[in-house]
Amino acid sequence: MEDSPEFFWLVECCSWCRWCNLGEHLILALVSKVGSMFLCCSSSNKYKRLDAKLGRKMLEVKKNSTGHDNFKSLNGIILRFPQFKEGLQNIRGVFEQYDEDSNGSIDRAELKKCLQQLQMHMTEEEVEDLFRSCDIDGSSGIQFNEFIVLLCLIYLLKDEHSQTESKLGSPQLEATFDTIIQAFIFLDKNGDGKLNKKEMVKALNEGSPSERSPARITKTRFKEMDWNNSGKVNFREFLFGFINWVGIGMDDDLSLT
Repeated sequence: MEDSPEFFWLVECCSWCRWCNLGEHLILALVSKVGSMFLCCSSSNKYKRLDAKLGRKMLEVKKNSTGHDNFKSLNGIILRFPQFKEGLQNIRGVFEQYDEDSNGSIDRAELKKCLQQLQMHMTEEEVEDLFRSCDIDGSSGIQFNEFIVLLCLIYLLKDEHSQTESKLGSPQLEATFDTIIQAFIFLDKNGDGKLNKKEMVKALNEGSPSERSPARITKTRFKEMDWNNSGKVNFREFLFGFINWVGIGMDDDLSLT
């Protein structure tokens, strides 16, 4: 950190503030503000490598899709939330098994042991990219909802060595992940590996009139995924929004109205 441009800039900023005889409280406020800006930038940059890889993989999945759509409307996805929740809750046993200190999160050492036991051979760089991109609260630990996202990303990225070999050792969980991936592909109307608000609206208007969801629900769903207000949502962001929609980690199911 001391050798980084951000650190040098902060030191120069403090020197300039003192030279201008600014009060200590103003210096601290300015440093805090600038530090937050750099943190936001750094937080965004740490996702780029993995998100680019996910984008390429999603385009590949879209290209190799059989053409048989699992979903005809956005409401068709919503109606399957209970099945999604049941399938994803099966991960809790795996999570608790590798949360060896039972503190509610999986650290880097526990994650590496988990991946080894699941026979997921990944480089140190790949593991670190996954850990940092899924640890969205910066707690240096992967909580249950973050662990779901991490496993789904691994499932998507892991190369299939044979058509009969299981990626995760759980056909039921893999079927759930496959269906979530198909939901994303259904919403990604232009096939660029990302979602935008226009595509969500288009998905809203598909299907019979009885299957269409109110526009306010579509806008709310998209806003929940688009954390940085970029107007684009990649698969990783979609996953975090999706597991919240189905009610994972919540006391009550998310209201769909």
